[in-house]
Amino acid sequence: MIEKSNKAARGTVQCENTNINLLKANDFVADIIKKEMARTKTLLINITSSAGSGKTTLMQKTAEKLKDKIKMAVMVGDLETERDAQRIRETGIQALQIVTGGICHLEAQMVHQVLDQFDLETIDLLFIENVGNLVCPSSFDLGEDYRVTLMATTEGDDKPKKYPKMFLTSDMMLVSKADLLPYVPFSVEAVTKDAREVNHELEVIQISSLTDEGIDEWCDWLLEKVQEKKA
Repeated sequence: MIEKSNKAARGTVQCENTNINLLKANDFVADIIKKEMARTKTLLINITSSAGSGKTTLMQKTAEKLKDKIKMAVMVGDLETERDAQRIRETGIQALQIVTGGICHLEAQMVHQVLDQFDLETIDLLFIENVGNLVCPSSFDLGEDYRVTLMATTEGDDKPKKYPKMFLTSDMMLVSKADLLPYVPFSVEAVTKDAREVNHELEVIQISSLTDEGIDEWCDWLLEKVQEKKA
């Protein structure tokens, strides 16, 4: 029994060391990405959320609002298919799909490998639409300037305390699908309170990509951050 326990303990330590090494390697590549974004003065935004929260629809709406004001592009992470990237391309902006083949998050190496597909010298704003998941993506820095997490009204308002690391590592929370608030048991006040108890510096905007609620405020925030990066 003691021998089995010791083996289990050694396995746990080995697993933890592997995870630490993986994150160190990821952070090394993320730093390379940060330096490249600084050189080209391209604002990099990492969009995270659960699956089905409206990330792709938000990318489409943002492209429609901003494509005549700034040059923007999107890289999209999904386990399979190019469907989301195709939807974004239909708005007239460049979109590249990263198919992870079952991996539940994007890693910095995946992002770095496709950066040469973008003419960063001409791009003001580059979005990374991460794989839909509130757990794994929270641990992987992608070299972004800001991490923005969508919290859909259809998910329930208890997620910030259940998945605190995602909200702790985010700069903004977008409460999406606000047009459904009259029909779902979701409290914007409760989710904001919980999220800010996790991260008191978290900015919050309530949005709907269908009714345009909050979209102008979101786009103004982006334009402000683009100008700050250029400066």
